[in-house]
Amino acid sequence: MENLPIVYLFDSVESHENLLPLSFTRPVADFRVGITTVREKWQHALPGVYRYLPVDYLREKFGDVADPDEAALFVAGALMPDPFTVDDVMSLREGEALLAAGAPVAFRGTWRDFEEGRWEGRELKELPDLIRYPFDVFLLNAKWTERDFFRLTAGRESQPLDASNRVIGDFTDGDGRQMLFLEEGAKVQGATINLAKGPVYIGRDAEIMEGAAVRGPLALCANAKIRMGAKIYGGCTFGPYCKVGGEVDNSVMFGFSNKAHDGYLGNAVVGEWCNIGAGVNASNLKNDYSKIRVWNYHSHTFMRTALQFCGPIIGDHTKIGVNCMLNTATVLGVGVNIHGAGFPRVFVPSFSEGSAVGGFCNVTMKKFVEIAERVMSRRGLTVTEGDRRIFEKVYEVASRFKG
Repeated sequence: MENLPIVYLFDSVESHENLLPLSFTRPVADFRVGITTVREKWQHALPGVYRYLPVDYLREKFGDVADPDEAALFVAGALMPDPFTVDDVMSLREGEALLAAGAPVAFRGTWRDFEEGRWEGRELKELPDLIRYPFDVFLLNAKWTERDFFRLTAGRESQPLDASNRVIGDFTDGDGRQMLFLEEGAKVQGATINLAKGPVYIGRDAEIMEGAAVRGPLALCANAKIRMGAKIYGGCTFGPYCKVGGEVDNSVMFGFSNKAHDGYLGNAVVGEWCNIGAGVNASNLKNDYSKIRVWNYHSHTFMRTALQFCGPIIGDHTKIGVNCMLNTATVLGVGVNIHGAGFPRVFVPSFSEGSAVGGFCNVTMKKFVEIAERVMSRRGLTVTEGDRRIFEKVYEVASRFKG
């Protein structure tokens, strides 16, 4: 441990705000892109003593307040660790920063020098993968699922696949690498698994039920379930304890969230402790095929994008009732509860409850915590005092967007 570098994964205020509502409740390095989180990727790529340095109100739960005069490596939590980027970070000299399009994404030295601008910058050799906006999570997910898969499974033996399944494509790629991996305790029976476009990873004690049809690249993390008859396209990641049914395409669920029934979800990112009810359908393409605008918290407006496809971005602890409909690129904050007929507006602030027809009202903190406690207790977890203070801060921010 003595020779390992201290590495702080930091979030700038701008990065944090650009990635809301997903970053309301976690550092950016805790985003799951591919099979593992960004932090877990860095820990493998560059062994060290890792600490978070998120925005102020998240530090009680996640952060270690950096000694401003302690020498360390500081890496943006939004920066993905491809080999070129890792080499550039490791080559940093004292007082030097790496820049991506002019913005610092890594620095070697003290936090005081970094904050006060006492550094020399050089551009990264290769344009890195950065999570700049929430939709970058699903845009990068297929690529990083493949990278994580081959890293996590190299030199290991998969659990055997039950003979009741049908496999399309080859079990190994042109380099002899396996394309399907079942961790210990994984169950797959009577499913169709297509490996032609990418690998499929099935985590410890995860399950794919009979009649499901799945395509790689796909990550089903520990204890997650794909239910009977589901249709899962490539580019999907379902984090720990997620339950998934219906039709899902190029979407990421961070963990502990459910979309267990029929309905469509595509090009979407879903936080933790969310529930999407039966028959919910979410648009990911505008009727006129025009480019999509997405609500951006940093600018307090709808930002133009080059995206043709974008589904919902959903913050933690949000619930969507049976048969609800969502328009293209709907952004739902933390603790939102939608129900009833019609399309709600495409940006719903945190701690709002209601429908397109009946309107929305505030969800009190007391009611929100009671529901969260009820949901989390099913997994043996609870809302901590640190969590409460985070939610109170999010509640304060949400009030700025409500009439």
